[in-house]
Amino acid sequence: MAEVTPGAGVPPRIRERGAVREVLDRVGDKWSMLVIGTLRADPLRFGELEQATAGVSQRMLTLTLRRLIEDGLVTRTAFAEVPPRVEYGLTDLGRTLVPLVMALAEWAMAHHEQINAHRSRHRSGTADAPSRP
Repeated sequence: MAEVTPGAGVPPRIRERGAVREVLDRVGDKWSMLVIGTLRADPLRFGELEQATAGVSQRMLTLTLRRLIEDGLVTRTAFAEVPPRVEYGLTDLGRTLVPLVMALAEWAMAHHEQINAHRSRHRSGTADAPSRP
């Protein structure tokens, strides 16, 4: 039986869109981006990370960290101490995302008020309706 290479015969544009979608599904969610941004300076323990990413549940933080570790973006280091200590930090690959995450965070902060104003106008019915092509 012949071996089938994943993606063989699929046009490059479709393959690339699938790759982009797959990566963005993982790192584009709000908790992953917050974790990456929070770990940008130093490794942190779970409790420190939980405090720094206010609003995330323990379960969601655990799931997010597991996914980021699986993707090779975050490391989990367990120290043989009493009491046990575990730290999470960015890998070299994870660090390549920091400028992108921080740029998006800066953009969000710079445009937050403007976006909220548009939302308010839209909800009150005074926003311009989008034009149809």
